[in-house]
Amino acid sequence: MTRRVYQGLFLVSLVVCTALFAKEVKGAAINLFPHIDKVAHFGIFFVLAFIMDKAFRIPLAAQIVLLCLYGAAVEWMQDMLPHRQASMADFVADAAGAASYFMLHYVWQKQCQKNV
Repeated sequence: MTRRVYQGLFLVSLVVCTALFAKEVKGAAINLFPHIDKVAHFGIFFVLAFIMDKAFRIPLAAQIVLLCLYGAAVEWMQDMLPHRQASMADFVADAAGAASYFMLHYVWQKQCQKNV
């Protein structure tokens, strides 16, 4: 895929994720196992980091900072909603998801360079 496609996908992903983070959570999905929301935050930010990395040519540190700022904004938004609550653990899961993608990507690149 081209960089422009990833940029569009990143924008759509931000809109969808923001809407989902604002949505009231109901149903059996939240009862699957304790802390499923942390796993969801981790996974969402792992995927956002992947898409952002493919979409933009900006330094790694800037990508991590921007994703952490987005995670903080999500938690602030959730704190303002009557049916949601902010959580420092969710923010940590956000940052860990993004950082995990970049760590795995770095290791993958080093491994590929070593095999050449």
